[in-house]
Amino acid sequence: MARPPVAKLMDYGKFKYESAVKAREARKNQAQTVIKEMKLRPKIDVHDYETKKGHVVRFLKEGDKVKITIMFRGREQSRPEMGARLLQRLAEDVVDLGFVESAPKLDGRNMIMVLGPHKKKADFRAERAAGRAHDDHDLAHELLAEHAPAAAAPAPAKAAAPRPAAAAPPVVTAPAVAEEVAEVLQVGEAAVAETPAPAKTAAKAAAPKVPTPRAPAKVPAKAAAPKAPPKPRAPAAKKVSQPADGAETPA
Repeated sequence: MARPPVAKLMDYGKFKYESAVKAREARKNQAQTVIKEMKLRPKIDVHDYETKKGHVVRFLKEGDKVKITIMFRGREQSRPEMGARLLQRLAEDVVDLGFVESAPKLDGRNMIMVLGPHKKKADFRAERAAGRAHDDHDLAHELLAEHAPAAAAPAPAKAAAPRPAAAAPPVVTAPAVAEEVAEVLQVGEAAVAETPAPAKTAAKAAAPKVPTPRAPAKVPAKAAAPKAPPKPRAPAAKKVSQPADGAETPA
């Protein structure tokens, strides 16, 4: 609407891609309500009823609508009030989580009632994500606390262990000293007897080594005989051409 009008040149491919990204993000954040269905019978047992009610409670907590169907068979069709009482009982048991969105109505041989959740599906998803993050945070703190090194506590002072009493020095007597001296003398004599004579060792060391003469190299018995000169070849005979018949012979 500018005066004069202003036009802007843009990349249509880029504009289309950005529009698709924005639409995808909007769909991601958008919570889609799903209608779950639960079927009952008028003569349902107590334990079966508790099991079915548990499923209805779980669906309502997740933010989904629940469609309750009462199925009549045979002569049960003449007693629709039994199904109405059962639906009323179920609605009272889950009043904290949902409300009656569609009142019970008879549809052929079935009676239908719709329960709606008090909590939206988007809120349930946000709470679940927050709960997971909180649990992960607590788990990380617990792991850090477990693996953190414990504070070094001062070790208690150890009591000084009593030292063993010193052993009394052995009493040395004159006979013992005489025996030790005799043993030392015997050991010395044995060592002297085992020592080799120095004269023989010196004589062996002084004797020089005589080199052993080597045998002369072998001379070949026969010398190589000279080769004979090649024989002369005989001259080749010359061919004489014969005159043809009727040809004249020169005089």
